[in-house]
Amino acid sequence: MSKIAIHGRRISEDSVSYVKDIIRIIEQNGRQIYVSPIMASLLETRGLFSGYPQYVPNENMQEFEAIFSLGGDGTLLDTLTHVGWSELPILGINLGRLGFLAVISRENIHDALSAYFNGEYTFDQRSLIHLETQLPIFDGKTYALNEFAILRKDTSSMITVECFIDGEYLNTYWADGLMIATPTGSTGYSLSCGGPVIMPNTRNFIITPISPHNLNVRPLIISEHSELLFKVEARNQSYQISLDSRSESIEDRLEFKIRKAPFAARLIKVTGSSFLDTLRNKLTWGLDKRN
Repeated sequence: MSKIAIHGRRISEDSVSYVKDIIRIIEQNGRQIYVSPIMASLLETRGLFSGYPQYVPNENMQEFEAIFSLGGDGTLLDTLTHVGWSELPILGINLGRLGFLAVISRENIHDALSAYFNGEYTFDQRSLIHLETQLPIFDGKTYALNEFAILRKDTSSMITVECFIDGEYLNTYWADGLMIATPTGSTGYSLSCGGPVIMPNTRNFIITPISPHNLNVRPLIISEHSELLFKVEARNQSYQISLDSRSESIEDRLEFKIRKAPFAARLIKVTGSSFLDTLRNKLTWGLDKRN
């Protein structure tokens, strides 16, 4: 019997009925359900999953057919850390507001799961960022789907970041921070800092400064096959780095190498879903009282 994993970080009371529907549809299609330890411990769903086995994140994930992420985009990013190098396909079901990654809404669960179990889907391959540095950080999960960011901690001082592309000096950034974003991350933090939106299937990364001291410094689009080197200086010798929603505090002057990860995130795209539709709906493009 094929196995499907389920992960969620929080389930609201008004979403419990939708979770019950998901369980029912999965079992009706002859799949065995495994749940994450976090999902099994949630008060709202503890009774629903009391009889189901739990999976161990990053262990034998290749034994599963897919993993269903129940929540928003943050939950899907967390789900990715359970999948790791296995490239297990991820189906994002949004139990809240519309997301860019978890695009299946609560109202569309039945049709979307019917399409999935009928084989009416494709895999959307998304590039990941891989981080290399001297410190053992992020519990070895040194990859990100959206972005890697270097951020100041002290509210009164900027940080200085030297940036090199394929060994060639690019620029020294005096700013509140600097990030390297993927096409997937172009609609997230990078966008809020003035970065461009690029299509998911483009093979590029974006270098986006965060509140730069020099206003003529702009985001830069580079090939995803480039290797980046960042050298950081902070006046108070303390700053933060982040991979998606995970962050670490750094006290030392370090170098950070960024390149494309040797594996990808495989997002399940059911028939009828469209990135352009999501883009218009999420960013409310075209919504104007004059239209």
